Amino acid sequence: MKNSNKYIDDDVLVKYLLGEADGEEQMAVERWIVADAANQKHYNDMKLIWEESKKLEGQTTVTTDAAWLRLMQRVEQDEKNETATPASRTIQFSPARWVRAAALLLAMVGSGWLIYLLSGAGNEQMLAQSFDKVLITTLPDGSVVTLNKNSELSYPAHFDRDKRNVTLKGEAFFSITANKAKPFVIDAGNSSVTVVGTTFNVKSKNDVTEVIVESGIVEVAKREKAVRLLPGQKVVVSASTDTPMSENVTDELYNYYRTNEFVCNGTPLSKVVATLNEAYNTQIVLHNSKIASLPLSVTFHNEPIEVVVDIIAKTLNLSVEKQGDQIILKER
Repeated sequence: MKNSNKYIDDDVLVKYLLGEADGEEQMAVERWIVADAANQKHYNDMKLIWEESKKLEGQTTVTTDAAWLRLMQRVEQDEKNETATPASRTIQFSPARWVRAAALLLAMVGSGWLIYLLSGAGNEQMLAQSFDKVLITTLPDGSVVTLNKNSELSYPAHFDRDKRNVTLKGEAFFSITANKAKPFVIDAGNSSVTVVGTTFNVKSKNDVTEVIVESGIVEVAKREKAVRLLPGQKVVVSASTDTPMSENVTDELYNYYRTNEFVCNGTPLSKVVATLNEAYNTQIVLHNSKIASLPLSVTFHNEPIEVVVDIIAKTLNLSVEKQGDQIILKER
């Protein structure tokens, strides 16, 4: 593999997609992706083919791992037959070549929709990924999306005439350009979120979807049942949810990745700790359920986690104990 921003060996990209790349390879791929828009597009195309092949795994006797490897081998062999083999094995795929790759995968796993999606019918699929940093991206209609870490948003290069469909994995804050004739629809795991023009936060993780509205009106549906949210309201939809129900928002913790502030206003300690663990990638543990419900009213301005934990302990009269990677909060 070449470790410059310009080249990444195709085999390493495949390992990265399969989750088999080591730490050094993972960092190299992620640096390469963010270094150039062309790199991002190359990776997005590759990932799209791979993900769609995984969706079809139950529809064919051909395993997707084997199909993918055969796909790469055949595409590479086609390229060798067309031109002299370059010194580097890095493959710069043209749109036509990706269509050919999709066609080969189509023959292996049997999907007409996959080849239609990748050829795009004039509307290429785009993918925004945040990895380990918050990412702000602008959609074709001018809407602005702030992706929290380790999240991704897929969307078409051009929205259809009557709708604006996107798919979210992870968490994002949406500021949607108003267009009553063309509703904006988010596929967020177990829920569908529909708006015209508004600002709101969506978090979809482990089959639980939370939607919090700051302005405008948002409709959240699970199957045929829906609820309309007004500013200052939220809904949480899980696998066990039958009919989505709205409730009032009681804190601003959801905004931490946009504002770099953790605003607690009588917020239960358990919720504060869950947010801090996500934001700082830490393992803060509450010793018992009694302290989990303790209300905390304080604002943290992106201080180091050690400072945050110390303030929590002093405010709630708790003790702090460290065991390996865990930070344990206990009653005194």
